[in-house]
Amino acid sequence: MAAAQQDRDLVMPLDGVTVLDFSQFLAGPSCALRLGDLGARVIKVERPEGGDASRGLYLADLPFDQDSALFHAINRGKLSVAADLKDPADLARVKALIARADVMIHNFRPGIMERLGLGWDDVSALNPKLIYAGVSGYGPAGPWRDRPGQDLLVQSLSGIAWLSGDADAAPVPAGLSITDMMAGAQLAHGILALLVRRGVTGRGGRVDVSLIETAIDLQFEHLAVYLNRGGTMPARSKIANANLYLAAPYGIYSTGDGYLAIAMCPVDKLAGVIECPALAGYAPDRWFAERDAIKAALRDHLATQATHHWLERLEPAGIWAAPVNDWPTFVAGPAFAALDATQHVRSPDGAELTLTRCPIRVDGQILFNDRAAPRLGADSALLDTPA
Repeated sequence: MAAAQQDRDLVMPLDGVTVLDFSQFLAGPSCALRLGDLGARVIKVERPEGGDASRGLYLADLPFDQDSALFHAINRGKLSVAADLKDPADLARVKALIARADVMIHNFRPGIMERLGLGWDDVSALNPKLIYAGVSGYGPAGPWRDRPGQDLLVQSLSGIAWLSGDADAAPVPAGLSITDMMAGAQLAHGILALLVRRGVTGRGGRVDVSLIETAIDLQFEHLAVYLNRGGTMPARSKIANANLYLAAPYGIYSTGDGYLAIAMCPVDKLAGVIECPALAGYAPDRWFAERDAIKAALRDHLATQATHHWLERLEPAGIWAAPVNDWPTFVAGPAFAALDATQHVRSPDGAELTLTRCPIRVDGQILFNDRAAPRLGADSALLDTPA
């Protein structure tokens, strides 16, 4: 791959930074993954029996190199040391590693790291320059503090699941673990900010995020309206629901052979472009108040022709519209190919797995890493490496 060859001359932003990843599943490991994509050396610290629980979390029964393919997607390019944090000898070796590290990430429930002797006060005394990063489900206090920090539960508790779905149907959660992945991204933001501050002051620091606070932040637009309108709960649209506060025609509609997404546009302009007289009588002040009636007329009209028929009219007119692709259609298309969006990672025995790549470009270059996730404890010799 030509881009991978070119990357060898790139000075990575986090070259020389060592990250200890004590976390498992998705939020913490995805944060560490992104730091690794940017050049950091990431070392997973795992329990000797089983390691990160996602090693055995199989999706569609897809194993790779002794572990789940999901584990490799989140942990590619990392190293692994195995240590029992409840064993004094292992804990002492881990602390020696912490004393040499730049960043430490964990996602234990509140209080557990302190009981292990690895809380902020303990490790900052060991290494005053350390960036200490924690992700929890619901923050350090409050009635939900000890609830399981799981993405579907957080989407449901926070109102995110209620945002999707039509008014007469059940709430619909996002099909991705959005609070997990965004919490990982927020944690990475905080770590990078503290690394910049350390470069100026020489001082380490602590950053904490939670899934529930991430879920609140994800809804900042909608909550800003709700909180400033007397707490009035908005109504979901009954048809083609896509956004609580946007007027018709915003939504996804069935066509004669698939689905079509239409974003913000004037209803009267849309009526002329697709030759739908039923839409022509609605003045702008009615596009929100009567959105379900407008969407119903649009739904019935769009169902009469194929998706490409409508796109051939909408796109030249400057109306924001797109087909709703499934993965086979998306991946096979020229836009996906132009992005060079995948990479192959290799296990120690030469087996290959196709994964997505880092979405960030640095100095115009795509970032690739062809190393698979580590086998459990493969790099435990690092625990005995002198400072």
